[in-house]
Amino acid sequence: MAARLGVSQPTVAKMLKRLATMGLIEMIPWRGVFLTAEGEKLAQESRERHQIVENFLLVLGVSPEIARRDAEGMEHHVSEETLDAFRLFTQKHGAK
Repeated sequence: MAARLGVSQPTVAKMLKRLATMGLIEMIPWRGVFLTAEGEKLAQESRERHQIVENFLLVLGVSPEIARRDAEGMEHHVSEETLDAFRLFTQKHGAK
């Protein structure tokens, strides 16, 4: 996991412990790491936010690759109000 993310093993261990403490993951020895119901909910919300931002950028004419990359950062910093505006704009002007 550390190699794939480009971080150190201690960083991964620390973050996994933090996520487990937050109730977002369950670590099962010799089986792996699994999302809890709360973790699944948060992941789904994150995917939806990403898709709304990406669709908005696509409607504006941003290339698919750039829209995907830019949405990755933007989705974490826009308010619910802005997200709703993106959604309405995209619905009005048609998602690509």
